[in-house]
Parts: sequence; C-alpha cells; structure tokens
Amino acid sequence: MKTKTISKLALGLLAALSFGAMAQENPWMVRARATHLNWDNKQDAQLASANLNVNAKNQTIPEVDITYFFTKNIAAELVLTYPQRVDVRSGQTSLGTVTALPPSLLAQYHFTNFGPLKPYVGAGVNYTRFGSRNLASGDVYSVEKSSLGYAAQIGADYMLTKNWGINLDVKYLQIETDVIANASNASAGTLKLSPIAASVGVTYKF
Repeated sequence: MKTKTISKLALGLLAALSFGAMAQENPWMVRARATHLNWDNKQDAQLASANLNVNAKNQTIPEVDITYFFTKNIAAELVLTYPQRVDVRSGQTSLGTVTALPPSLLAQYHFTNFGPLKPYVGAGVNYTRFGSRNLASGDVYSVEKSSLGYAAQIGADYMLTKNWGINLDVKYLQIETDVIANASNASAGTLKLSPIAASVGVTYKF
C-alpha cells in the first residue's frame, strides 16, 4: 500500500515538474532581417496595351518579425517594417516614388527533429498600404490605397545557442495595385508587384 502511495506521489510530482518546465519555456521569438524584394512586375493586358511598362525597382529593406509559439511546432509570425519608398518607373524612366507598408501575418509549422536546425513553413496574408501615391510630374498617375493578398513562406533557424541563432527565409507576397489616370480617375490597368522576399537575419528565442 505504501509503495502504491509513494508511486502515485512520485508520478504526481513528476507531472507537476514537467508542467512547470513547459510553463517556464518562453513562447516568444524575434528576428531582425535584411530582406531583398525582387518585384514580379507583371502587368495586365490593359496596362500593357497603354505602353506604360510600369514597374518597381528591386530593393533591400530592413525587417523585424515577432513569433509566438502555441506549441513547440505551431506558431504565428507577424512581419513588420517601416514604410518603404518604392521607385516606380515606366521602362527606365522614373515616374516617381510611392511608400509601401507591407506587414504580413503567417501561421507556421516548425520541424523540431533536426537538432539545432529548425526548418519551418508558413502561409498567411499580406496587407500593403500605399502612401504618397501620385506619380510623375503633374501627378498624371497614382496607385490605389492598399492591397490584400496571400503570403507563403519557407525558412530555417540554425540555433547557435539556446537563445541565439541565424535565420534564412524566403517569402512570396501577393501585392497588386491599380494604376490610376488622375485626369479621368479611371484605372489604366493593374500592376502585379508580388515580390519574392529573400531574407537573412539574426534570431533571438526568449
């Protein structure tokens, strides 16, 4: 009888310690990245027929993301940056610049059976807000206010210590905007920016 009681107490203590260890593990992770945006620059038939050849110039931007782990495998990531200046051109001639604020929210699955290497995949949404939207001298053209599309992601962290690691990440962001002829307030066509965003950065796990 005493043996059974001691076994139950031991099992209860072990369960309590295991729960305490899980509770003490911090679910937050942050990363700082340098991200290169390689714009897709596809145009619909209407914009192509206007012979504008509107495109955005590729650029590298700073990025910060915040990740919360619901379990050791399932997480959500919020990708942030400050409003970026995007050079919009017709061929090689600059039409002007717009500002773009493109936060993304992704659900992720993290693989945990490769030691310090932590690969992951993600899918979610991108919302891009455009500011300073008038283009060209005389404000001949502008772009619409915002874009909402899907986002997909693959990447990996390599943990150098329990807390610090390096990160490689590639995302596809669906971003589209109508180019507006201001004189008529009519769409001149749709510019499909949708970049491949390749990133390298530093990971910190709390």
